[in-house]
Amino acid sequence: MNTLQNTPPHTSSTLLALVLALSSGAGLLTLSHEAEARQRSATFTGPNGQSASRNVSRSQGNVSSTTTGPNGQSASRSVSRTASGTEATVTGPNGQSATRSSQREAGSVNSTVTGPNGNSATRSVDRSASGTEATVTGPNGQSATRSVTFQP
Repeated sequence: MNTLQNTPPHTSSTLLALVLALSSGAGLLTLSHEAEARQRSATFTGPNGQSASRNVSRSQGNVSSTTTGPNGQSASRSVSRTASGTEATVTGPNGQSATRSSQREAGSVNSTVTGPNGNSATRSVDRSASGTEATVTGPNGQSATRSVTFQP
């Protein structure tokens, strides 16, 4: 049974955390072939009669979705993928957006996440035959680096 509840709009920090979480696997995605275009829609009705709907459209690796809650407020997500990178935007019901931009090259992935308040965080990963180094820099400028060395 679906149960719907009215929840307050996400705060900007929650949106930024969501986009950071979504970006963590961006370097692992590859497009092996062009995806067929398709659209899907669904409506959910809870026991109290309130409904929510979700519309999703996919075409050649790109995804757009909109979710509308029982109060009429909507949130959307748009992702555009190419062989060299990904651009994603999440917009909450209050109209504020957070974005993620990732660029891929041989052996490296660089991502930037920008929240609705304009603060940014970055993640850079460099891979080689001898190991991997990942650096994350937060909006306050502090960074952390993790290095993994492969043994022969």
